[in-house]
Amino acid sequence: MQRRAFLALALPAALAACGADNKWASDEAIRRARYVSDEPPSITLFSVIGIPRGEGGHSALMINGSQRVIYDPAGSWEHPAIPERHDVLYGITPNFRNFYIDYHARSTYWVAEDTVRVPLSVADAAIRSVERQGASNKSFCAVNTGKALSRVPGFEGAPTGFSVLKLREWFLTLPGVTSRRHMDGDPANNHDVLLRQKSGSITGYGRDGQLHVMR
Repeated sequence: MQRRAFLALALPAALAACGADNKWASDEAIRRARYVSDEPPSITLFSVIGIPRGEGGHSALMINGSQRVIYDPAGSWEHPAIPERHDVLYGITPNFRNFYIDYHARSTYWVAEDTVRVPLSVADAAIRSVERQGASNKSFCAVNTGKALSRVPGFEGAPTGFSVLKLREWFLTLPGVTSRRHMDGDPANNHDVLLRQKSGSITGYGRDGQLHVMR
């Protein structure tokens, strides 16, 4: 009897832990946050990779089209100035792009930023694809990133499995990929980084490329 009672309590909790985060920002919030970059249209795959073992930690997309967004399936980064709808983050200025990277790069993980330039119509198709993907369950970041990419012209071959590394390996075979590697020796405490970003004690990156922190 006690076991049944325990299972009755534990099962809803387990299901809740596996559930998608159904955030839904208002149309007005998304309209206000909209950011249009003067950089060429592109699709960027972010891959968070463990140190020192090299395991895959997270997959996400940054899409620079008629606006710039980040698709962060099952991700944990958030900011009061960034509206979110079903894992799509709007208003990704250069500063917020750097905030996003800084949150993930730490002593135990580095961030691969792999970018392919595409026509504006393809970038906008990618934005529509991530918007229709819906909220992701935990651990489905690579699965749903691959699914969203596979609906975009030129990216139909994207794998849709759970491997962050296999998704990146495939992306690197695309023509014209450029790559950047982001490393940060900060302690493995991304919760603290998030709080400092929200409080304004991390103010962003200057023209020198250095992170500006209020002391």
